[in-house]
Amino acid sequence: MSLATGTGVGAVERAIRTANAEGRAALVIYLPAGFPDLDASRACLAVAAEAGADLLEVGFPYSDPLMDGPTIQAANQVALDAGLTPADDFALCARLTAAVAIPALVMTYYNLAWHYGGIERLAAFAQAARVAGLAGAILPDLPAEEGGPWRREAAARGLSTVFLAAPTSSDERLDAIAEASTGFVYAVSTLGVTGERRSLSASAAPLVARIRARTEQPVCVGIGVTTAEQAAEVAGFADGVIVGSAAVAAARAGGPAAVGELVAALARGVRG
Repeated sequence: MSLATGTGVGAVERAIRTANAEGRAALVIYLPAGFPDLDASRACLAVAAEAGADLLEVGFPYSDPLMDGPTIQAANQVALDAGLTPADDFALCARLTAAVAIPALVMTYYNLAWHYGGIERLAAFAQAARVAGLAGAILPDLPAEEGGPWRREAAARGLSTVFLAAPTSSDERLDAIAEASTGFVYAVSTLGVTGERRSLSASAAPLVARIRARTEQPVCVGIGVTTAEQAAEVAGFADGVIVGSAAVAAARAGGPAAVGELVAALARGVRG
């Protein structure tokens, strides 16, 4: 069983609210499983936890990503070319969650979850996540309005389910996302795929305000947050800050040591 304080119903939201109670935003770090290999990716995730992350997102590589930009796509392709499977990724997560004291979520695409367990399908994926000590899941291509089957399987196993909201989401869509999300709502700061950006989109803060008008769930902002200064800016209006591509770029450039340096800087940003 995981040693993480972040397993079970409510663990994801609790981690964010604990950070908020300290007068800061939570820091969420995304890194893909299996890049540059399984052991190195686990080390990068563990270092991120040590350096100040409050939540981890473990990306399960998928061959046809919809929201991943070139940095994450290239990293995921390395894992796919090595022949790694979701079973390998869950094994990595089990070792990770046994060693870190913060919650971790799986982030991948619905097709992978749907096909994971043969006829058991979603139930098998949710059960594997639970056994691996994960606290929740983010399936970015699953619409909240169609997420009932997954949500039931996840809730039965104590997993939070995070849905994504975009600046172009209608009021009706935001209502559905707010109602369906558990753990937090993922506010996409800008349209397009993930990637490092020189400046933040002006649409992020208004989107957070629209979501907060509909739910008491925490709202975390991702896509395009690259530097400590940008993290500090987002921390001024959101409950959490999500960083992915910049962390992957650090892993590629310098492995766990570089990830630790980046996360420490980002942690100072959200605490400032």
